Parts: sequence; C-alpha cells; structure tokens
Amino acid sequence: MKPAISFAAIAGRRSATLELARDIDRRGFDGLYCPSFGDGLGLCEALALVTRSIPFGTSIVNLYTRHPHDYAKTACLVHELSGGRFRFGIGVSHAPVNAHYGVKTGKPTEDVRAFVADLRKGAEGNGDLPPIVLATLRRPMARLAAEIADGAVWANAARSHMSSSLEPFRAEQRSGEGFFIGNMIPTCISEDRAAAATVMRKTLRGYAALPNYQNYWIEAGYEEEMRSIQRAIGARDADGVARAMTDRWLRDVTLFGSVAEVREGFEAWLAAGVKTPILVPSSTSGGQLKAIEELMRTFE
Repeated sequence: MKPAISFAAIAGRRSATLELARDIDRRGFDGLYCPSFGDGLGLCEALALVTRSIPFGTSIVNLYTRHPHDYAKTACLVHELSGGRFRFGIGVSHAPVNAHYGVKTGKPTEDVRAFVADLRKGAEGNGDLPPIVLATLRRPMARLAAEIADGAVWANAARSHMSSSLEPFRAEQRSGEGFFIGNMIPTCISEDRAAAATVMRKTLRGYAALPNYQNYWIEAGYEEEMRSIQRAIGARDADGVARAMTDRWLRDVTLFGSVAEVREGFEAWLAAGVKTPILVPSSTSGGQLKAIEELMRTFE
C-alpha cells in the first residue's frame, strides 16, 4: 500500500502541479488531499478532469467562508465529474484564520452540525453529494463525525493517542471501507535526520502556538512540552519554542529521517488505525515539488 499525499497548487506552478497529479495517479498512490490555502476546492475540480483513478478530496475547506448551498453546488459538480472519487473535507479552521477573514468562530460542533444539514439541503436538485469528512481533533468532533458524516480526518495527530481518538467510532466504521479515517502527517525524508527534524519543527511551529492544538497534545500526554511552548511564546523566545518540541513529541506527530524510517513510520500509522495516512511532504533541499519527488521515490 502507498500513502495519500497532501497536494496544493502554488501560484505560477499550477499547470506543472496538474502534470504531477497525473504522474501520482499513474503510480498508484492512495489519494490526493488538498488543503485550504491555494483554493483546495478549485484544485479538486481540476483533479476531477485530469486524473483517472486516484481518490482525492479537500482536507479541508473552511465552512465559514462560503454559504453551504454554494459549497453544495460545487461539491456535487466535482463528485459527478470525478465519477465518485471525491471526498468533501470540511472544518471550522482556527480562530486566527477566521479573524483574518472577519469571521467569528462559533461553537465548533454546533456550527458543523448546522453546516452539514444546510449542505444537504443545498444539494437538492444539484445531484448527489460526495462523502462528507469532518476535520477532527478531540473527542466531541470525533463523536459528531461518527454520527453525521462519512469520515474523519486529523492533522498533526499523535500516533500514540490514536487508539483513544478512535474510540467514538463503531467497529464497522473503524474497519470498513465506507468510512474514511485519515491523518495529515508532516513528512520530511532525508539521510540527515537532524536537518529533517529541523524542517519538521519549523512546519509545526504555527500549530504549536494554537490553543486547541496545545490542549489536544496535552491530552495526548505532552503537557510538559506544551507548557514549555506556552512559556516560550509568552517570552517571545523562538529558540525556546524549538527546544520545547522534543524528539519524543516530534516522532509521535511527524515522519522524518531516512527512507526506511519513513516507510516504517507509515506502516505504524496504518497499524494505529489510520486507514489513509496523508503525508504532507517537506524537503531539506527544495519546495513542494521536490518534496513530492522524494516521497514518490520512497514508495516506488
């Protein structure tokens, strides 16, 4: 089995990105999942037309930035054009992001429940909706995903905590093919393990500053690291934040190091119950395209 890949289109490289998607499709990877930056939903429309067999989806779109009826029309369109390969990942994003858009974040589970209901109403007369996947971090959203959605996707989850995180799902959801369980895993492949770890710390710095992620990682057993990060942020000590990102924590929430280490880590995520590990590639020596090339070589 090969992993899925987190996939974004950068300005000026969008045509090259679609060519790369065709190559990933031919190589038999498990999926392409598009984050919100760079218009992930728009990229999914293009993927529906340029790929042939690979599953793909949004991971995620921000439910506050468009009306659910408007989202429904696009989701139905992509679902039909793709021949059923599209998954619609949605979530509330983060308060700082929403503040940038001038949007107030409400109560997440209530807002997601209302959005999904409105999304289904908006699909009436526009075709079939794709499977709906909820961005999930802690137990309340996992319970909601088990109740109203067709899947759940984490980002930067702790592998050691996944057995607890998956408890709200029924046995058939955890093991069957009809329910999506994914996690976006920051990944850096390099024989220079220290350099790869440095890239991963840089990747996670912004997430480590978010209270909802801090609370999740405390729940997952990393209170000492999170309290140290909070103190370092309060003191505006960037080096202190990096030092607080211990190797113990980093190994649990990312994949980094040699080809063998990353492949072994991917298998460990499957064993932990994540049916679709979505590797978010970074490189010690280039941008996204270079990182994806390294990832494809790793799983040839």
